[in-house]
Amino acid sequence: MAAKERPGDETDEPVELAVDPETVCFLIIKAREFDVKVEPDDPDSGSNPTDDGEIDVLEDRRDDPTFAELMGTLEALNEDELSDLVAMTWIGRGDFDIDDWEDAKEQARQRGPKGTAEYLLGTPLLGDYLESGFNDLGYSCEDIEEEHL
Repeated sequence: MAAKERPGDETDEPVELAVDPETVCFLIIKAREFDVKVEPDDPDSGSNPTDDGEIDVLEDRRDDPTFAELMGTLEALNEDELSDLVAMTWIGRGDFDIDDWEDAKEQARQRGPKGTAEYLLGTPLLGDYLESGFNDLGYSCEDIEEEHL
């Protein structure tokens, strides 16, 4: 029996995803922006943001536009797309191997879509895990960006 080839090898195509690769890249970028947020340090800041070195943009606030963009994007996805993202995160985190892609997706589906956006956004280093899993599945945000130039 021949060894199973990994997606991304020259002789193999990337794994087919339910979620659009461009959406994954958008989520990776936004998740990284969200991951660098810190607790508010100057809650009563009334000065000009420029005077504060724009530091408030890194503070985690209830009305954070990055969180709203992430949540809105995730909530617009269907169950299959969300399952792909969860499975991709698990592969990127090392919970599953690339050869277990179908098993990871099935387990992600079994979680159900309810609370998936919150689950993903509550995952520390989500952007890194998503990108790692995305790459393991044979994709690259750099390649996708180049395709649109």
